[in-house]
Amino acid sequence: MRHGKKDNHLGRTASHRKAMLSNMASSLIIHKRIETTLAKAKELRGYVEPLLTKAKEDTTHNRRVVFSYLNDKESVKELFGNVSDKIANRPGGYTRIIKLGNRLGDAAEVAMIELVDFNDALLLANADKPAKTRRSRRGGKKAAAPAAEVVAEGDDLKKIEGVGPKIADILTEGGIATFAQLAASTPEAIQELLEKAGPQYNAHSPATWPAQAQLAADGKWDELKKLQDELDGGRETDTASE
Repeated sequence: MRHGKKDNHLGRTASHRKAMLSNMASSLIIHKRIETTLAKAKELRGYVEPLLTKAKEDTTHNRRVVFSYLNDKESVKELFGNVSDKIANRPGGYTRIIKLGNRLGDAAEVAMIELVDFNDALLLANADKPAKTRRSRRGGKKAAAPAAEVVAEGDDLKKIEGVGPKIADILTEGGIATFAQLAASTPEAIQELLEKAGPQYNAHSPATWPAQAQLAADGKWDELKKLQDELDGGRETDTASE
């Protein structure tokens, strides 16, 4: 019996769960953000944040303790070499979880977990990358995606709860490709785009998307996370509406 144990076993044995969280923690430290299911992201946050606290004091003992959890020399080197300097003045809360909607196929809730202090640096680095292109189904030629010239890589519409990869493409093709553009749109106009895309999108409710997008456009990520915690798949719950 559980007897008050609150750990999510994630349907795995203890050794499998530990190995998975170790690999995910190493990936998060090296890449600064990863996408996974919401359940795994929550467990990863509890696994990696104590290691980040350990990294603030660079001692041989702390390095050995962290290595016993990560089992990867590169991630330990990155943690004590670069990450520790960034989080030195932060008392806690080193990571942020942003819900990305439900995954196609099994409808699992997907989220992105990232290191808070590296968010702005990643957006600036990604802004210099060339625009992505889409392959045409007919001739195999590549055509530039609509609005790709003005869209920064950081304006990832999937950060809005209720917006998945398919809907993000629909919005971009409809001329809504940035947080600011989504914030300036009305739920009725967004719903019209979804209805044109097909009846399978009629169940989605964009009522909260402009408000979420405004917080994202203003860089108010903590307020966005607080709002999303009160939502259910992008919809207002009875508690939030009260």
